[in-house]
Amino acid sequence: MLMPKKVKYRRQQRGRMKGRAKGGTTIEYGEYGLQSLGAAWITSQQIEAARIAMTRYIKRGGKVWIRIFPDKPVTEKPAETRMGKGKGSPEYWVAVVKPGRVLFELAGVEESIAKEAMRLASNKLPVRTKFIKREEIGGDANEGEGNS
Repeated sequence: MLMPKKVKYRRQQRGRMKGRAKGGTTIEYGEYGLQSLGAAWITSQQIEAARIAMTRYIKRGGKVWIRIFPDKPVTEKPAETRMGKGKGSPEYWVAVVKPGRVLFELAGVEESIAKEAMRLASNKLPVRTKFIKREEIGGDANEGEGNS
């Protein structure tokens, strides 16, 4: 699973997911991408499940880039514990995703294969996504027809 090697503080506040993504909204590496349409916390297990679904479908061809990283710890208190006595210990890690963020990129495969691989990956994620293509001129993300 993905997680930071070292963090300055073991526990973080929950925060809010307001507005659109500030960065990471265009395709940088591949030819096709999976873009978020909503805000969500995506766990490292969900990222890994989506990656496996994509790589299994594209078999040996193509290259996959994961554009998000789970750097926020989520704490939980043990079961049947009374209130108080401090904040719980970190249980898992999440990536905070806002609308417009590119989650995965793919290159080296046909568009139909890429679209199906992204659809399989989007089924593993807790957020609505859309399939996008890199524009031929300029390199900006172009809206695709597919809506997962």
